[in-house]
Amino acid sequence: MTDLSLYRNIGIFAHVDAGKTTTTERILKLTGKIHKTGEVHDGAATTDFMEQEQERGITIQSAATTCFWKDHRFNIIDTPGHVDFTVEVYRSLKVLDGGVGVFCGSGGVEPQSETNWRYANDSEVSRIIFVNKLDRVGADFLRVVEQIKKVLGAKPLVMCLPIGVEETFSGVVDLLERKAYVWDDSGLPENYVVSDIPEEMRETVEEYREQLVETAIEQDDDLLIAYMEGEEPSVEEIKMCIRKGTIALDFFPTYCGSAFKNKGVQLVLDAVVDYLPSPTEVDPQPLTDEKGEETGEYANVSVDETLKALAFKIMDDRFGALTFVRIYSGVLKKGDTILNSATGKTERIGRMVEMHADDRNEISEAHAGDIIAIVGMKNVQTGHTLCDAKTPVTLEPMIFPEPVISIAVKPKDKGGSEKMGIAIGKMIAEDPSFRVETDDDSGETILKGMGELHLDIKVDILKRTYGVDLIVGQPQVAYRETITSPVEDTYTHKKQSGGSGQFGKIDYRITPGEPGSGFKFSSTVVGGNVPKEFFPAIEKGFKGMMEEGPLANYPMLDVEIELFDGSYHAVDSSAVAFELAAKGAYRQSMSKAGPQIIEPIMKVDVFTPEDHVGDVIGDLNRRRGMIKDQEAGTTGVRIKADVPLAEMFGYIGHLRTMTSGRGQFSMEFAHYLPCPQNVADDVIAASKELKN
Repeated sequence: MTDLSLYRNIGIFAHVDAGKTTTTERILKLTGKIHKTGEVHDGAATTDFMEQEQERGITIQSAATTCFWKDHRFNIIDTPGHVDFTVEVYRSLKVLDGGVGVFCGSGGVEPQSETNWRYANDSEVSRIIFVNKLDRVGADFLRVVEQIKKVLGAKPLVMCLPIGVEETFSGVVDLLERKAYVWDDSGLPENYVVSDIPEEMRETVEEYREQLVETAIEQDDDLLIAYMEGEEPSVEEIKMCIRKGTIALDFFPTYCGSAFKNKGVQLVLDAVVDYLPSPTEVDPQPLTDEKGEETGEYANVSVDETLKALAFKIMDDRFGALTFVRIYSGVLKKGDTILNSATGKTERIGRMVEMHADDRNEISEAHAGDIIAIVGMKNVQTGHTLCDAKTPVTLEPMIFPEPVISIAVKPKDKGGSEKMGIAIGKMIAEDPSFRVETDDDSGETILKGMGELHLDIKVDILKRTYGVDLIVGQPQVAYRETITSPVEDTYTHKKQSGGSGQFGKIDYRITPGEPGSGFKFSSTVVGGNVPKEFFPAIEKGFKGMMEEGPLANYPMLDVEIELFDGSYHAVDSSAVAFELAAKGAYRQSMSKAGPQIIEPIMKVDVFTPEDHVGDVIGDLNRRRGMIKDQEAGTTGVRIKADVPLAEMFGYIGHLRTMTSGRGQFSMEFAHYLPCPQNVADDVIAASKELKN
C-alpha cells in the first residue's frame, strides 16, 4: 500500500525569466530522472516540449513529472510565468499541496510573482522560497527577502545565507546545521564539499540563526518557554516547528542559490521533504452542490474512501487526448467505470499513465494523492469531478477569468475551415481562458484570450500543429456596457390569437449595480400579483437580453433588476408570456437608464533603465494611463500604472524602441471603467458600421 506521508505534490511558479524551468531541470537531474540537463535558452528543457516554448524560451503550458528524492515521491508541475498564461498556474495550484516560489536574485519580486503569490494565498498552498540567479550582476539575497516582506506581505524565514556575491557566489551556509556547502567551478551539482562556516560570516550566521530559531519555536509553547529559560532546542525540534509553521502558512522557509550553476538546489529538495505537507496534511477539498455552494462535506485524502478526483487539465498530443487528474480519495484502476458528476455520464478508464513532461509510463492503478493522466476520455472538461458511480459527489469547481481581447480570423484557403473547427475544439478543451465565437453578420471566427501573446501563440499553434494558415484581423477590445441612473417602469405583454392568448404585466426597477457585481435579479412582489412560479421566467428573460446593450450591442454589466409588482391572467398567463414581457421591458427601459460604454483597464507593470523613466511615464500618460507607483531597484525602475487595454496594443515594440531594447513589461486585467466620450462615440460608430 502507498505511504502517503512520503508523497509531495508540488508546483514551481514564478515571474517569467526567474528560472523556474531551469530549477525543474536541476531537480530532475539531481533525482536521477534525466541524465543530461536541457537548457531553456537552447530550447532543450524537458518540461518545455512545445515548439513555441522552445523557440521563445518561455513556458506556455504547465508540465507534470514525477521523481524521487530520499525515498519521497515528488509529483512536480512546472508552471508558466507569463501573465497571459496565469490560468495554468491557477489550475495547477488548485490541485497541489505545496509550492516552490522562485524569485530572481537581481530582479526580485516581479509583477507575475505577485499574481502567482496571490493565487497561492487564495488556494492556501504552503510554500518554500528559492531566491535564484545569485551569480547574476546586481543579485542581492537580503534585498529580495525585504521585497518579499514589503511587496507580498509575506514572512520569509531565512534558512541559509549566500557565500560570496555575483560572480564570486560559490555556495550557501545552512543556518540550522551551521554548515557551509561550497561547490567547485565544474558546474556539476554533486561536486561540493561540506565545511565549516567562513570566519568572516560567523557573526552574521549566528544573528540570522537566532532569528530563525525564535520564529520557529513560536509554534510550540513548551519549547518557547524552555528557550526563554536558556535551553537550546535540538535541530529536530526546530525542524518540527518549521514544518508546523510552513503548513499553517505562518512563514515561508527561504533558500538561495543558482539553479543554472547547480548551486543550492539540494537544500531546496531537502526542504520539500522536511517542510512541505504530504497530501494528508492539507485541508481536504470541500464538496459542493449543483450550484457550486459548499455542502459542509469534504474529500478526505484516503485510499479507503470512495473515488473522488478532479480533472484539472486537458492536453491533446500525438497519442490522443490526455486528461490530467488529481485523485483526492479512493483508488482508480484500469477498466473501472466512473461517473463524471458534471455531465452525469459514465466513462470507462482505458489507459492510465504517469507523466514525465511529454513521455509517459503505463500504470494499472492509482491511489489517493496521485497526479496522473488518463488517455482518451470523451466528455471531460477542466474542473469536472470524476467519482464513484454509486456515490456521486462534486468537488469545488474552478473559476476562470473572462477574456479581454479578441481577434477575427479566417482560413487562407477554402478547405481550412473544417480543419480549423476541429483544431479550435481541441484547443478550447485544453485552455479554459481561450474562447471562440462566430460573428453571425460577417461569418468570421472570433478568437478571445487574455492578451496579445496568448492569441499570438494560439494562431501559431493552429498554423504549426494543425496546419491551418489564417488571415488575422486587428485585435479588438472587449468593451462592455452598463447603466448610470435608476429607472422605474412597467410593461405589459399581451397577445390574442384565437383560443388562449398570452398575458404578463410586470412593474420593475432597474438600478446600477456595484462594479463587478454582474447581473442581479430580486423580487419584492407581495400578495401574489405575480405568482412565484413565473419569477424564474422573468429572470431568464432579463438575463438573456443582457448579452446585448442598447448602445453598441456589447454585453451589459453591473445591473440590478427588482420586480415589485405586476398582474397575471388565470388562463392566458404562462412562463413564456412573462419571459417575453421581461424581454420587452429590457428593450423599453434600458435606453432610459443612462447607458454608457465601459472599457477594460489593465494593471501595467513596466521595468525600465533609470535614464528612460521620463520617456516611459510620458508615453503611459499619452496612453490615458494613471501612474500608481514608482520603485527604484539596482538595475532600473519599476513603474506601475492603470492603462486602458485599447491603448496598449503593440506596446512591447514601442517600449523596446524607447529603452534601447532593455525595457520589459507585463499586464493583467484589473477592472472596467467608463470610456471618455470621444472613445465611446467611436465604439458606437464602429458598432453601427458593422451592423450595416
